[in-house]
Amino acid sequence: MALLSAQAVTKRFGGLVAVNSFDYQIQEGMIASLIGPNGAGKTTFFNCVTGFYQPEEGAILFNGHTLVGLSPDRIAKQGISRTYQNIRLFPQMTALENVLVGRHYRLRSNFVGVVLALPGVAREERQARQAAEDLLDFVGLADSADVLAQNLPYGAQRRLEVARALASEPQLLLLDEPTAGMNPRETEEMVGFIRRLRDERSLTIFLIEHDMSVVMNISDRVTVLDYGTKICEGPPGQVQCDPRVIEAYLGKRSVA
Repeated sequence: MALLSAQAVTKRFGGLVAVNSFDYQIQEGMIASLIGPNGAGKTTFFNCVTGFYQPEEGAILFNGHTLVGLSPDRIAKQGISRTYQNIRLFPQMTALENVLVGRHYRLRSNFVGVVLALPGVAREERQARQAAEDLLDFVGLADSADVLAQNLPYGAQRRLEVARALASEPQLLLLDEPTAGMNPRETEEMVGFIRRLRDERSLTIFLIEHDMSVVMNISDRVTVLDYGTKICEGPPGQVQCDPRVIEAYLGKRSVA
């Protein structure tokens, strides 16, 4: 059974069909990429998976359970987390505090326990802090735990956003253009980091990416959207040479 399965998913905005009867599957342990020209519907599909949008038609299943109709927080509890094309950290909070926010989904303490200062609350807070510190160490930010997020370098902010996503203990991690705005050295480091996420954290990775060198080097499978419709899917080498993909990106003259 696929970890994530989409069946005939359609999302409309008025008369615009952003995602058109899209079928998709991703197997556990895979690094899969979703590519396509600007406006192809990639982020819209991510938003459908994570509950920010509700599709008008179709089904989305995770571990065999439907996601359609669930709110983003309930989907996160199911085991799906994400990052964003435009970094969405809490700039006035420290790196450690940002990661602790992501840990919120796994905390069990309630208001009464906090008010009464029950021992279990303090124990859970210590465990959460330790988990957050371990994640900062994993992403290479152990020495920046007390630094405000807004004062971190761009590449470090990207890694911090991933650490926050990991704090909810996902099975599936969605990365929306993780190398956007990076220089070549930062991009190379991010590619290695994504591989580590899969290999060392046993994660399944689903990413949107415009840098074709990243896509071709890191992906087990590539899926191409154009005007909301899937036009190609397969191994990176096969997709790279497909005339439909070349036409979508470069126009008919390039195919000729």
